[in-house]
Amino acid sequence: MSSRITLKDLAKKLNLSPSTISRALADHHSIGEETKKRVREKAEEVGFTPNSIAASFRKKKTKSIGIIVPRIDVHFHSRVISGIEEFAYKTGYNVTIFQSKDSFVREKEITKILQNRMVEGIIVCLSIETQDYEHFKRFKKLGMPLVFYDRVPSSLDANKIIVNDFESAFTATEHLIKNNCKRIAHIAGSQNTDIFKERLKGYTAALKKHHLKIDPDLILPTNNLSYEEGVICANKYLEMESRPDGVFCANDYTAVSVIQVFRKAGINIPKDVAIVGFSNYPISGIIEPNLTTVNDRAFQMGEAAARLLTRQIEDEENYIGSEIITLNTELIVRESSIRKASNK
Repeated sequence: MSSRITLKDLAKKLNLSPSTISRALADHHSIGEETKKRVREKAEEVGFTPNSIAASFRKKKTKSIGIIVPRIDVHFHSRVISGIEEFAYKTGYNVTIFQSKDSFVREKEITKILQNRMVEGIIVCLSIETQDYEHFKRFKKLGMPLVFYDRVPSSLDANKIIVNDFESAFTATEHLIKNNCKRIAHIAGSQNTDIFKERLKGYTAALKKHHLKIDPDLILPTNNLSYEEGVICANKYLEMESRPDGVFCANDYTAVSVIQVFRKAGINIPKDVAIVGFSNYPISGIIEPNLTTVNDRAFQMGEAAARLLTRQIEDEENYIGSEIITLNTELIVRESSIRKASNK
């Protein structure tokens, strides 16, 4: 595994003294503007910051890891964090958690903070806005172990923990088909994000396999798969002349929205419309009728991410920077999708 860039390394690359480098980065008046600019550009290029003196402590294990999550108030991410913390506690690591709030700008700022902190590795779920990964490439240059989970960078070789989104969505949609649904809708996540692209692909593949029509009007994309967006989508389905008789939702929040809006409109769930969600949030077992959903094994994903990261930190001789681990999911069948035999 490559080591982090030190002040001496930077000085050697620029053929300047370490003291000159230090003063240039501190914007000292004794250093000319041209030299300052050259030093700053090279420092940015190789991933060095003034606080990269952390490199001198590299052999002194801090037993600390950083976590970047989109939102801790989303049950999926809180479960992932629980899995990470559980494994970290058992192995003597401390964790520091940051929220990007699904903002690309905020995510970039967090990476700068973590670069200057004494963490030995980082676990990340990308923000919904992130399409450029340059801010993470710095960590690779620094030799900082990095693991992505769930929303992972498609064009960056890195350690990734994912679930089988395509197969999960295919299974969920096929379950609706086997319960005599012929006109199946899909409330989709942002198509800027690979996991939601894969869920849409799984949905359409199941329809194709069973020779059912793919109606673009029944596929409603959202930005954040929020409860409120689910309400909007459910009302759009209600307004259709030919309503769906099945709905596969890319998460449980939108599925709960559909159940509540449809029931309020006098539609029987699952007799008239069968519903399937994704993630197995606690509310899926509380809502009436109980929601059929995909268990995405969030806690196990957190454990797997922490296990992989600590292995990268501790086993430098066998360091692998681009391992992908795919976790299998399971469909939890409940009342919302089981239609009576008379309706089959």
